Amino acid sequence: MTDQPRPINEIEVAAINAKNMAEAAAAHPEEPQGTSVLPIAIGLGIGSAALAAALLYVNHARKKK
Repeated sequence: MTDQPRPINEIEVAAINAKNMAEAAAAHPEEPQGTSVLPIAIGLGIGSAALAAALLYVNHARKKK
């Protein structure tokens, strides 16, 4: 056997980097930030409008027959 270290491939490098990043993230936890209500409200408004439009379209198509 030789005392030379074996070459490190890209998978091992990625694993080492991921481990280092996880350790760094654990050492410096961030404070949780509040969730913005605006995107949720916009999503509910758009969803409700789409549902209302679909119901109006279906009822309008039924009345024609």
